[in-house]
Amino acid sequence: MDSISDRAVADYHALVRDDEALAQELEERFFARMRERDLTFGGRMLCSFARPNLVSPAVYGQIGDVCRGIFRAIEKVEAALGTELWDRVDMRPEERELAGLDSGYRRSSPLARLDSFVTPSSYQYVELNAETPAGSSYADRLAEVFLEMPVVRRFQERWRLRPFHTGRRLLATLIGCYREAQGQEEHPAIAVVDYDDVPTRVEHHMAREYFESQGYPTLVCDPRHLAYERGRLSHEGSRIDIVYKRLLVNELLERRDEVRPLLDAARERAVVIVNPFRCKPLHKKAIFAVLTDDAMQGLFSGDERSAIRAHVPWTRRVTEGRATRHGEEVDLPAFVLAHRERLVMKPNDEYGGKGVFIGWEMTDAEWARALAEALASSYVVQERVDVLRQEFPEIIADEGSDRGRLRFGEFVVDLDPYVFGGEVEGFLTRLSATSLANVTSGAGQVPSLLVEPRP
Repeated sequence: MDSISDRAVADYHALVRDDEALAQELEERFFARMRERDLTFGGRMLCSFARPNLVSPAVYGQIGDVCRGIFRAIEKVEAALGTELWDRVDMRPEERELAGLDSGYRRSSPLARLDSFVTPSSYQYVELNAETPAGSSYADRLAEVFLEMPVVRRFQERWRLRPFHTGRRLLATLIGCYREAQGQEEHPAIAVVDYDDVPTRVEHHMAREYFESQGYPTLVCDPRHLAYERGRLSHEGSRIDIVYKRLLVNELLERRDEVRPLLDAARERAVVIVNPFRCKPLHKKAIFAVLTDDAMQGLFSGDERSAIRAHVPWTRRVTEGRATRHGEEVDLPAFVLAHRERLVMKPNDEYGGKGVFIGWEMTDAEWARALAEALASSYVVQERVDVLRQEFPEIIADEGSDRGRLRFGEFVVDLDPYVFGGEVEGFLTRLSATSLANVTSGAGQVPSLLVEPRP
């Protein structure tokens, strides 16, 4: 699929296998480096894999073209359907009320991430994180740490590596939304907003450090601790111009009374919130049911249809009745029940692998019970993606120590391009030994780097 990266990976693995000094250095220092740079998630090490994911410029360009087409198609669906889209993706009344608020800028999801699995022949995009795409600050810092490692420095004697700049694009997007919303401050104050007890709190502070290094005053705060008085949102007396929202709409709604100052500021457009609440219908997993609907294909250009056909698996909301599948009409519950080995069912609005039913890992009886649960709730069913397992060196930690043992294993690769204003910059790259590749479910993250042979 990518001959340049295949050759680069072979060279990298040869270094790790054949150079005892480099392998020993990894075993002795790998976890210490992670800890020194705060690369943790909920108290555990974010990364235990001793190789970055390597992507050639040509393949990166192809990924950018495909993601651009998919994202354009999603925005066309949003424009064509209007509030009808809210019905089709099963928006709740309280979500609709917030989605109707004017953010002051055009795009519903200026910060997004298309989540994909690497397959034997390509990439399959299975979800759109249109609401709070996490991991970009982790990705930037992981790249910094890896580029300092002796094995990576030795590797660069034959191969040129280039990191992505997701932090730069993230900040530019936040400021771009603020300017579009007629924000006047030369250096607007940014608040990274999420609940105090989330496992990604470390990453929020990474974002703060970067924003401040670029001249933008930034704080990290819990939305329950905000104040809204005289048309100004603040935290402990500090004014806030931009809210970089790192929690989901449903997480806000669960504590509606406690976060009222933020909601009031949003209603009165006293602050610029990114992403806006109207991103919610795009974030629902059922957006891919709309995107792959036979009846919607006339909206799209030839390139957009090709991108959807080749890279987005068939998806439908789990409901009673009939549905189309590749031009044919089927009884949906009967089809789902009869094709367990080819299907996965997922909650329409969850994350971290919660509530996912993987048909090929269940018995017929378990699948039937899962279908009954999905029909009684808000779920989507999606065609199975044949994932490719790739070899990576892994450091197995010694108990109670930062030292570890090096071994090679095969892992599922979840390669998730970040989409800023409709254009790709960098990846969240997760590795997992299981079919679920969510960091919340125990997977690990590695940096992705562009790789080219040196002349």
